Amino acid sequence: MDPLHGKRILLLIGGSIAAYKSPEILRLLQARGARVRCVLSTAGARFVTPLTLQALSGEAPRQDLFAAEEEAAMDHIRLARWADALLYAPISANGLARLALGLAEDLAGTIALASRNPRFLVPAMNWAMWEHPATQRHVAQLRDDGAVFIGPEAGDLACGETGSGRMVSPADIVARLALELGPGDWRGRRVLVSAGPTWEALDPARGLGNRASGRQGFALAQAAAERGAEVLLVAGPCALPTPVGVQRRDVESARDMLAAILEALGDRPYDLFLANAAVADHRPASASAIKGRKGEIPDSLPLVANPDIVASVHACPQRPHCIVAFAAETRPDVTTAARKLWRKGADVAVINDLEAGAMGGTENACTLAWGEQSLNLPRQSKLSLARALLRALDPCLS
Repeated sequence: MDPLHGKRILLLIGGSIAAYKSPEILRLLQARGARVRCVLSTAGARFVTPLTLQALSGEAPRQDLFAAEEEAAMDHIRLARWADALLYAPISANGLARLALGLAEDLAGTIALASRNPRFLVPAMNWAMWEHPATQRHVAQLRDDGAVFIGPEAGDLACGETGSGRMVSPADIVARLALELGPGDWRGRRVLVSAGPTWEALDPARGLGNRASGRQGFALAQAAAERGAEVLLVAGPCALPTPVGVQRRDVESARDMLAAILEALGDRPYDLFLANAAVADHRPASASAIKGRKGEIPDSLPLVANPDIVASVHACPQRPHCIVAFAAETRPDVTTAARKLWRKGADVAVINDLEAGAMGGTENACTLAWGEQSLNLPRQSKLSLARALLRALDPCLS
């Protein structure tokens, strides 16, 4: 299940031009199953209308601390108690100063003082305002008080200047919130994931590859990070964004991938290795640094076997506690495919069905096999499948 599903998020919108992105944050939170209510500051209402927020959330945003009807029921206290988390997105330099000083002259300030739940602050302002000593004093105070900052990031600003102060993208804000509000039951665990295809070059333009997109491996990395694990993703050539909270190393060939994995294992032990990458079994016997002409490429191409990554990791002195190896098959014989992976040293075999979209698609289905046990996970989104798969692995890590 998505870590944001069922969470109650109070979205507080401050006076910054970045407020125009707040409706997108609202929609992304709702898409992940969160319940969202909005508080719109007077300055924020200059950039986004109450009607927009009401249409998206299904409730009119709260705006006025002294609105008689709402405050008859002490609404600022009720909202503070209702929320699992407060998300100030965006928050301006003025908003940071007010929160740091504990001012309660507006609705956002009173809610902040009345709430004991997590506060997430998403700054958006000019770089000089962000770097000003006064702002940095307020940031330090808020961090000491337990607030979590998401951003800002460096880049082009609305004023035409460039620097640190730009609001983090709505997608990354929501992803970071999911990490912070997730169960955290894998905190302290280290997870290594391989993902994507490999590319075995014949020359600068040609080579051997496959149709793997990397989506399943990236989803596994995201699902592990959502549970609080420290995650390293070793990725073959693919154009997917790195999941928030995940470290990434890009490689090209099977030998490059093995070298990166063994280097990571030499650092300190990993609890779990998810060998999801579609690694080429063979590579051209020789590769040219210059592109060959069409007539120069032989009809029969000599190949040599690549090293087996799962077997190499199994033989490593710093072998992870649990190795999960994946295989993609057409109408698979699960028992035969699993035994092949077990012989290499895998503790758990995961057999993907190519007809369910294992390669290149957005959905997948698989069968897990370990010992005399097996578990079928039906076709679903690759992220949903990744979350279900990691839950199934819990006994292996205990």
